[in-house]
Amino acid sequence: MKKKICILGSTGSIGQTTLEIISKNKKDFDVVLLSGNNNVKLLIRQAKYFKPKYIYLNNFYYKEKIELFCKNHKINFIDDLSLLKKEKFDITVAAISGIAGLIPTINIIKYSKKILIANKESIICGWRFILKKLKKYNCHFTPIDSEHFSILNLIENKKIDSVKFIYLTASGGPFFEKIVNLNKVTPSQATKHPNWKMGKKISIDSANLMNKVLEVIEASLIFNQPIGKFKIIIHPQSLIHAIIKFKNGLSTMLYHINDMKIPIINSLYNNFSNYKYINHKFLSQDKLTFNEVNFKKNPSLKILKFKRALNENGFILINALNEILVQRFLEKRITFPDIINKLLRILNSNLVKNYLKNHKIRHINDVFKAYNFCRSIVN
Repeated sequence: MKKKICILGSTGSIGQTTLEIISKNKKDFDVVLLSGNNNVKLLIRQAKYFKPKYIYLNNFYYKEKIELFCKNHKINFIDDLSLLKKEKFDITVAAISGIAGLIPTINIIKYSKKILIANKESIICGWRFILKKLKKYNCHFTPIDSEHFSILNLIENKKIDSVKFIYLTASGGPFFEKIVNLNKVTPSQATKHPNWKMGKKISIDSANLMNKVLEVIEASLIFNQPIGKFKIIIHPQSLIHAIIKFKNGLSTMLYHINDMKIPIINSLYNNFSNYKYINHKFLSQDKLTFNEVNFKKNPSLKILKFKRALNENGFILINALNEILVQRFLEKRITFPDIINKLLRILNSNLVKNYLKNHKIRHINDVFKAYNFCRSIVN
């Protein structure tokens, strides 16, 4: 029987990769729901090919165009996930980028047997609310970011107390070991990741190692472990995605080529067995190298030392401020180094100190209030 699939963010990088996999395995999957935001041309092309039962779009500007398309192609248009009523998906891929993915991710859990989450902002800003829904609706969760997918596989059937350290690997980004005037770096340069094909925001986060800061926070929440248990190392080849060091002196690591198809397809299938599907040339590089991170060259890592901000409310502020500042860099309103310099300066300000002291996250709306606070203090 075909698995019923829902893809939130089908026009993004993860969504497109997932649909590429499904297109080659159509006998196994039935795409029931697609969703997008601004790229309506691609969303329409996807819908024509996969013929979903639903298109979910919560964008006022394109609502009329998509509604008309759905009417002409006998597809149900929805702008509210509660309209799904008694629908149940075997697998949902939650891949809407940014904080915009939080509410849809939380709301779709009710209709999903299993959810694959690739949106770190949702986990960082709303893990408590996501976890509550997962338990309430008995929905299985799998992270599909390569690092967290790797950690999950490495500690499977192991006692978490036996783990001494968890290492997340970073490629170092496009400027690693290069002499570059970072003040003159353009958005197009910062988004040219050496190993991965990713969206603009995450590519910029990779260029200044902010993605590793966020991934450590994300991993600490998913695996319920303290920040101090996680380490970051530079691995330019991007072939080893996580390393687990156990208290008994043994270490294990997970290797796969730098292709997001691997964590996605193994999550869709609960470990894929068709070895021929993936172009996998083991140890395709001449060597595997690992380097310690340089804190002076990567000031973003200082954030993991801001103890007063390493809590639920602080995580949200870190994520929100970074998202806002990255967008300003993309708009060429600030320089590349300004992203982290301004972020550190704001985190160290009295405004943030007072906010963290006087505000707690009690309701999902408090997450968005924190975002509004961040927007109000970014110059």
